[in-house]
Amino acid sequence: MATCIGLFLFTRVLIPDVMLTFTVALGMWAFLRALDEEEPHPRFWAFVLAANLGLGLLLKSLIGVLFPLAAGVIYLWITHQLFSVKTWRKLHPFSGLLIILLIAAPWHILATLRNPPYFAFTLHSGPGQYHGFLWFFFINEQLLRFLNLRYPRDYNTVPRLYFWLLHLVWLFPWSVYLPAIAKLSFKPTDRAGRTRLLALCLTGFVLIFFTFSTTQEYYSMPCYPALALLLGSAMATGGNWIKRGTRALAVIAACAGLITLALFFLTRNLPAPGDISQALSQHPGAYKLSLGHMQDLTLASFAYLRTPLLVAAIAFCIGALAIWKFTSRRAFLAAALMMVLFFHAARMAMAVFDPFMSSRPLAEALLKSPDGTLIIDHHYYTFSSIFFYMNRTALLRNGRFFNLEYGAYAPGAPDVFIDDAQFKNLWLKPERSYIVAKQNVVPQLESLVGAADLNLVAESGGKVVLTNHPISISQAEPPKTAAVF
Repeated sequence: MATCIGLFLFTRVLIPDVMLTFTVALGMWAFLRALDEEEPHPRFWAFVLAANLGLGLLLKSLIGVLFPLAAGVIYLWITHQLFSVKTWRKLHPFSGLLIILLIAAPWHILATLRNPPYFAFTLHSGPGQYHGFLWFFFINEQLLRFLNLRYPRDYNTVPRLYFWLLHLVWLFPWSVYLPAIAKLSFKPTDRAGRTRLLALCLTGFVLIFFTFSTTQEYYSMPCYPALALLLGSAMATGGNWIKRGTRALAVIAACAGLITLALFFLTRNLPAPGDISQALSQHPGAYKLSLGHMQDLTLASFAYLRTPLLVAAIAFCIGALAIWKFTSRRAFLAAALMMVLFFHAARMAMAVFDPFMSSRPLAEALLKSPDGTLIIDHHYYTFSSIFFYMNRTALLRNGRFFNLEYGAYAPGAPDVFIDDAQFKNLWLKPERSYIVAKQNVVPQLESLVGAADLNLVAESGGKVVLTNHPISISQAEPPKTAAVF
């Protein structure tokens, strides 16, 4: 699983889904161990299951409990154990519920008490409306998101067909062996059969659940370990489908190698001035999806990625030859090594994107500048690394929207949101102020305060830092102390 594309892509940023995936996988394993007739300590594994349900509830709310429980109930129903008293004695549901509450309840209770009103039963929300934490967390973020009625609608959904088909990409290179899963035995007559059956129950429920819900590309991650287990079982069993999959993988790798080589040669003489942001297109409507920025790539942008392209081409070409030549385990090892080298190329490419995706150079420039009021333009998330690297707060110009909108109307919310009139009043004062904004917003700022009062401090990745008063060389300061890592 560590060498599949999806896990690499979706762990490039800090999201709880990969930790949720771990708790679901461990919980499912504990479920099987608790039910195993030969297990000497079923109570221990029942408590491990309960602990992972509690952790999943903290990590990702209700689905952290729903997915394992639903998979377990389906499994028990198929194996005719759902109404067995012996089964439920092994699972210790009442003591397990106590463990779940001990882990998850304190945070939920404290968050509810700190963010009243405690109860609201409406299914509607809109601009300026605030119903407290409990409503937002369970109704808005769970029920209304599932029904695609959540407000604010700062997300998009992957079309259902693509959501299913993209698993061929997320599980690559091992997805070529998916047809071989159909040849496996799912009869619960031994531990292997029971494990495969539970993996199938979990995978089926997760995929069907999100078929009827709003989806992001990574939402199905909790079933990756189950799919990996089924793929591994099929690969260990062997057969004609595995041989065909290995041949197909060699061909796909060869095609990928040729494509990356072609991109390398097509861009070898193209200029690459400045950073990659100058060669990217803009598709703001796509950024609500996890991989929306992929649409920004242009042929000219690959001129900045020549070294990663070459490394990726080497990985695919050598991998294709090795996979074609070897069979069985050696071919699998060759595919894994190919992906390790490809991920290294991907990491190099991500470093090239750093000026565009990160605001670290701007934060470093601000740390060297004289003190002043800091203003972030519009979208907090676009410049979130400014807060991270500077370890300070800032004002948000027209930033009361998307995820921040709901909390902005909470009683006692920090008074950090300013409109254009407040920005103009603050900017024209004698005290120093800074604003961090996208480069294409500068004309709008000029119309508000005039070009003469916008002095460039730094620019990087299509973003700028401006100040209302020029900074002389004598005013420049050594870097201030930022966050400690």
